[in-house]
Amino acid sequence: MSSMLFKAIGIWLVIVMAAIFNGVLREKLLVPAIGASAALPLSGILLAVMVFLVTFLLISLVGATEPGTYIGIGLFWVILTLLFEFMFGYFVVHKSWHEIMQTFNVMKGDLFIVVLLITGVSPWFTAKLKGIL
Repeated sequence: MSSMLFKAIGIWLVIVMAAIFNGVLREKLLVPAIGASAALPLSGILLAVMVFLVTFLLISLVGATEPGTYIGIGLFWVILTLLFEFMFGYFVVHKSWHEIMQTFNVMKGDLFIVVLLITGVSPWFTAKLKGIL
């Protein structure tokens, strides 16, 4: 069990690296090229795709065959992602709680909620796609 947990955390850390890369890509390339209002939703879509691809490529490392394990991993990743978003945003980037909560504001083009949804379902869905389940 602990081996699966460490593998799941390892995959999630790769997702975090992809998310950081996505943020840099958004701020350095997309915002200057297409503006912030278009870059934000595009970045959300790109991150959702990255999360899915990383999961698809690495999920077989988990080694489980029970659907509940993959559902649990997805929920665990969502919790880790939320903790990271709030803690990193507040303590490292020094954003206010109001600013951090804006990541859930779909009306301003932020698709973080979609990223969370993809993060939550990707372990089970990709395991199913790969024939692990």
